[in-house]
Amino acid sequence: MYSKSAPAIPTGRADRRPAIAYWCFLLLLCSAYLQGGIEKALDFPAAVAEMHHFGLSPAAPLAFLTILGELGGALLILCGFRRWLGAAYLALFTLAANLLANRFWELAGAARTMSENGFFEHLGLAGAFMIVAYIDVRERKAAARG
Repeated sequence: MYSKSAPAIPTGRADRRPAIAYWCFLLLLCSAYLQGGIEKALDFPAAVAEMHHFGLSPAAPLAFLTILGELGGALLILCGFRRWLGAAYLALFTLAANLLANRFWELAGAARTMSENGFFEHLGLAGAFMIVAYIDVRERKAAARG
């Protein structure tokens, strides 16, 4: 049952173990964006080719912004500085990229099944990022109240 006063995720103000565990969970959530951003940065021509593959133009600036967004959003989350902003950005980025890359409704057979699975997995990722943003905003409001 839904409760307006749902408990916040413990972040370890009194005990460091929950804070470390929560940070590790955030690292797992951000891992694909760290890996993707690093891979694109290390092989920028491939990142530009990926933009071309999806019909995005201008490809080089969009590849650069993708790298900046993936790494920047993940680092905001992991550092705890404006975590809500990094999480909201990665949620929106994931939704947009998902609509671009996983168009299962245009496919048939096994390709459709694989793309559809990826589509719904990415919806789950976006939802997880929104939970992180929600928790961060809620904690900041609670801290401001005293």
